[in-house]
Amino acid sequence: MLFDLRGRGRRRTVQVIYLSLAILMGGGLVLFGIGGNTSGGLFDAFNGGGNSGSDNNVDAAVQKRLDSFERRVRTNPQDEAAFVSMAKLRFQVANTGENFNQTQQAFTAQGLQELRQASSAWERYLALDPKKPDVQTANLMVQAYGQAGLKKYDKAVQALEIVIDQREPSAGLYANLAVLASGANQTRKSDLAETKAIDLAPKAQRKQLKSDIDLAKTQISAQQPAQPQSG
Repeated sequence: MLFDLRGRGRRRTVQVIYLSLAILMGGGLVLFGIGGNTSGGLFDAFNGGGNSGSDNNVDAAVQKRLDSFERRVRTNPQDEAAFVSMAKLRFQVANTGENFNQTQQAFTAQGLQELRQASSAWERYLALDPKKPDVQTANLMVQAYGQAGLKKYDKAVQALEIVIDQREPSAGLYANLAVLASGANQTRKSDLAETKAIDLAPKAQRKQLKSDIDLAKTQISAQQPAQPQSG
């Protein structure tokens, strides 16, 4: 079960240190692994990283591939692989060139539009009810929906839970879930995830981890309007 809090004997991990560093170095942008090349962020440290593309001829090459995927889904609307590929590619484009402001470490309007198109492909993929959703794409969508992206925290939670279901439990994953669920006003889930994160963390890091999670929650809360509370 996702929130089985009894597993105290599971392997402890010092990866929680990355969470502390991430928040201290600027909060959400690093916390959710967002950056111009999408590698090296906190989420990459916990989950193996994402991919980024070259700027060389990216427009023509990407458009050709996207056109191919579009033809595939028109011919076969049940083509899960095509939707996954579209989502990944749109995310990749969002992190390249003028779509991402390296100085401000933020997506531009064009970049956010690419993320919205990635989201559309991802949602169409999930609507097909895949038996085992693609964990790599889910990882990317956590970033797309996160604090530096579309700020759709409920969808970020959904994507992160797909990742958690297919990864070994870690303090970092559950700390990330605690923060995102807080952003989605899923209070109970946030509290359970925070408890799990602290339980998985080394004893010497637990106090700092709790402080860091609380800080990240405050940062997200300050950036969005009030939402109705949900489970």
